[in-house]
Amino acid sequence: MDKGPTDKHSREFPAGFAWGVSTSSHQVEGNNSNNQWSAWEKAGRIKSRDQVGLACDWWTNAEQDFDLAKTLGINALRLSVEWSRIEPSENIWDNEALQRYRAMLVALHARGLRPFVTLHHFTNPLWFEAKGAFASPESVPLFERFTRRVVEALGDLCCDWSTFNEPNVYVSLGYFLGEFPPGKKGRFIQAARVTENLCRAHAAAYRAIHEFQPNAQVGWAQHYVVFKPRNKESAIDRWMTRFIDRRFNDNFADCIRTGRAPFPLDLLGHSLPEVKDTCDYVGINYYIRLRVGFSLRARKTMYFEFTVPPHKPQGDPGIEIPYGEAFPKGLRHAVRRFLPFNKPLYILENGVPDRADRLRPWLLESTFQQMHRLLSEGADLRGYFHWTLADNFEWNEGWHLRFGLFELDPETQTRRPRPSADVYARLIRETTVAVALNQDLPLVHAEER
Repeated sequence: MDKGPTDKHSREFPAGFAWGVSTSSHQVEGNNSNNQWSAWEKAGRIKSRDQVGLACDWWTNAEQDFDLAKTLGINALRLSVEWSRIEPSENIWDNEALQRYRAMLVALHARGLRPFVTLHHFTNPLWFEAKGAFASPESVPLFERFTRRVVEALGDLCCDWSTFNEPNVYVSLGYFLGEFPPGKKGRFIQAARVTENLCRAHAAAYRAIHEFQPNAQVGWAQHYVVFKPRNKESAIDRWMTRFIDRRFNDNFADCIRTGRAPFPLDLLGHSLPEVKDTCDYVGINYYIRLRVGFSLRARKTMYFEFTVPPHKPQGDPGIEIPYGEAFPKGLRHAVRRFLPFNKPLYILENGVPDRADRLRPWLLESTFQQMHRLLSEGADLRGYFHWTLADNFEWNEGWHLRFGLFELDPETQTRRPRPSADVYARLIRETTVAVALNQDLPLVHAEER
């Protein structure tokens, strides 16, 4: 394992660097009962059989966690707005919900925390889901309308926006593996059409935001996984690794960079010129490395078997599969992948499920080291957001996986800092500021092993 940075220059970060934590509405607010994830829970599809309940009780008392966040010494916080609260029925708007989000943003500013707002973090209103969600072309104008309403209401309090969180995960788990709602499997063409509509919705939202805020910073959060062949001597393992790497990591992102339609629609004459270059930054969510191999036993994952060697550091396992290898050096792979955008980069999520806090302190130290190396090599890295502040409801895994710097008891709503909370606070305290970053330095492309 990396021991972390040791020399006096290793703590130097550029002025204005955003140090934060990331959250999402459904996972922290509590009592969200009008989106497709609440329906998924009622249908018994949460693997842990847990119920979200109050979650972290943000809808009534987010401010208590804002106070906790402030103790870490961070200067930014990423949250999302819940579409199903703001537009509970089609074209019926809840101004009280928008006022609650205004109160949250005001509270963040009062604590010196810069808000980063995500418009869509996996959840759809039930009425929108009934229309087919992003499988329907109608989704594009509906999402644009929602965006306009949110920015009109909150734009004076936020200028950093993410349109979508992990569109590649939304598509892959919802339409290819069936692990997320709507629970469809192997829908290759439909998955591509959903990606196409997500791209168009992103571009429409990007332009709508800039109409209200010409100087806004608008991007999205792309999930990135480092894939490696389980057996490098196996031609089929190598092919499967290249395939999943291309289809997962470049899904959505390549469309935004090039204006090409997603595979295989690009082979059918589709194109998306209107989405090209519709981002002011690229957000990266990076967590794990996985080995990829072919297995007839892996029918549930279309014969792609994902494994982690037992001697590698890894987070707590999921209910059915291992979570993945904690591999801080993979952050360099992720950043290199998105350099062709020539845009600022933010690490919008990074963390590990680690109830006992056995790996998280090391992960934080090692990630700081990797970020400093990237900055010294010329990467335009503008911020780092740890996932997450307090344990939250982890989608299909419920309360089973714990990512928080603070341990949460969902029954009593009590919080207790894990040692990693002090580690993150110390690392931020020990950083020094570089007034100017030499962007002319070439980024090293040496392969990380």
